[in-house]
Amino acid sequence: MGPKRSRSSRKPISGNDADGTSRLLLGLLAFALLVFASTICLLAAGLAAHIDDEENAGVEGRLRGGGDTTINDRSRSNAALAGTTTVVEKKRNYVQGELPVQQRRPHAADHVGHDGGVGGASDGKAAAAVSDARNGGGGNAQRAIFPTTVPDGPAHLNPPLPYLPPHAAVPNADPLVEATLSGANPTMAGIHAILQRFLLALHKSNRNFATVAKTEQDRDALRDRVIEAYFDLANEHLIPFDKAYRGRNIFPVREDGSIFMSLASFRDHLLGATLKEAFRKAEHPERIFVGAVVQNCFGDEYTCKTGAQVVGKDAQGRPKTKVSDAPPDKNGVEEFCTDPEYKKYCEAGQVRALYVNETESLGPAAARYYASKLWGGETYYLQADAHLRFAPNFDTRYVAEINSAKAYPKAVLSSYPPGFSEGDPDYKGGTTGARLCTCEFSHSDVEEHIIRINTGGHCTNNNVDGPTQISFIAAGFFFARAEFLRDVPFDPFLPWCFMGEEIALSSRAWTSGWDIYAPRQNLIAHQYRPGRMGLPKFWGSVGRLFGRPGPGFNTRLQKKLIKRVKNLVGYPEVSTEEVKKEGDELVLTEIEYYGMGNVRTREAYLELTNIDFHDKTCKHMQWCNKCELA
Repeated sequence: MGPKRSRSSRKPISGNDADGTSRLLLGLLAFALLVFASTICLLAAGLAAHIDDEENAGVEGRLRGGGDTTINDRSRSNAALAGTTTVVEKKRNYVQGELPVQQRRPHAADHVGHDGGVGGASDGKAAAAVSDARNGGGGNAQRAIFPTTVPDGPAHLNPPLPYLPPHAAVPNADPLVEATLSGANPTMAGIHAILQRFLLALHKSNRNFATVAKTEQDRDALRDRVIEAYFDLANEHLIPFDKAYRGRNIFPVREDGSIFMSLASFRDHLLGATLKEAFRKAEHPERIFVGAVVQNCFGDEYTCKTGAQVVGKDAQGRPKTKVSDAPPDKNGVEEFCTDPEYKKYCEAGQVRALYVNETESLGPAAARYYASKLWGGETYYLQADAHLRFAPNFDTRYVAEINSAKAYPKAVLSSYPPGFSEGDPDYKGGTTGARLCTCEFSHSDVEEHIIRINTGGHCTNNNVDGPTQISFIAAGFFFARAEFLRDVPFDPFLPWCFMGEEIALSSRAWTSGWDIYAPRQNLIAHQYRPGRMGLPKFWGSVGRLFGRPGPGFNTRLQKKLIKRVKNLVGYPEVSTEEVKKEGDELVLTEIEYYGMGNVRTREAYLELTNIDFHDKTCKHMQWCNKCELA
């Protein structure tokens, strides 16, 4: 090995060698940076995948089980079915859970457009008609608000129902639905889930038909397909539930003087005020329980519209109307339940809300069917509209009045309440009640000459102690014991019908052994709403949904379905044979169950009411106006 050379003896580096060395160093540095960047990317991807896995697991868990709760799904389901949880456990189990939500926003094609067809705002909220109760889905990412002070009481009222936000679902619905459909262990939560599932299926069906309507020129063909689809869904979702409880009340009737108020609300700006008035004026607000069917335009899927508002006159001097864009409807339940003075009633479980998208609003008869299913065992059943005012102590005064009827407990109080206008003084009540003692066959082709009930004179017999009988029940107000629901179950096969529900309800109740009475004093007032007010009507929503703006398409639907009412009450030209001959036997589905009672005959009712189908007249009923029947 030769001697080492000194530092000074090393060979100098040429310019070419220096450039090569620099390039080598730069290459090594670039390679190192590339390796470092790749490592960072791999680590980031792994972290993202881990987060996605965690989120997907959470989503899957919520879709199956309904959110983060303090007990597992199986124990909560068992506790709900057994009805053995304590109040504290009920709070912990159902208040802390996050609202199960539908995790994806729908694509633009999933939205019902501004004209009722497919399209619409792609940046809207997750737009399901109702929560996907089958999966625990939601359609709204807000946290569900459940009652927090539910007292010890019937097991069937637990788990409690969320009252906000719209379309919130009860967690773990499957076992509750199964138990309710079995007929052995019903719960209010199970019933609510059944109704939500039906409404979701109806929403999907309507959305499909909104697309079909754009190209379908035969309106009768479209009408028939829409009706058939509705009947199929009702037979799938609603009839198995109704069959499980035929001939009996779903829940035992409590003998505690409680009152259930059925309120059907269609885009009603007075629902919140009505709720406040009812609880403020009741002598025992703790005994008032409300089932509110809130049919609103929520603004999630399309732009809301006004009703037909009068904007002037045409050349002939007739009113000229216009339908305009509008903000989402006021939620009366939210207005009531977030008011510091009244929210305690919601927290105590006294307000049960079923939210229905405007596109699934099928008229008053359908809404009252839904509302009847929110009854939870209360002693009395009060059906009314959602734009009312109340007299002081109306609750105990109605209870006293019905108990004084000779036919009690099978007595029904009913009348057309007096009207009021917004801005009127505080309602005191006490005026003489109207008597429903007359009727007429409608002369309108739109109404298919259906029987319409009306008021008669005041009682001319001053020697009567207690209320006296009348002929008819008004759908806008009646009061009875809750056994009425057992004997006269509401009919789910009258969608899109605005006329006919009152004569059907009256005749069914009377033939089932219920006598109808006029209350001697008015204790509620009703806002009557002529078209000039420009408020939304359900038939306008139906027309827009199916691409036929205006009332025409709903009239076409009603024309076919009202045959069910005519057949029921005895129009000879709409006999069962004639309906079948015309190929419309579908409209008579299950009519033997939702038909006349078996205590008294239809012929006896027609004789009592002096209804003559031969010349289509309602003759004078002297006994009714003279208050001769106690």
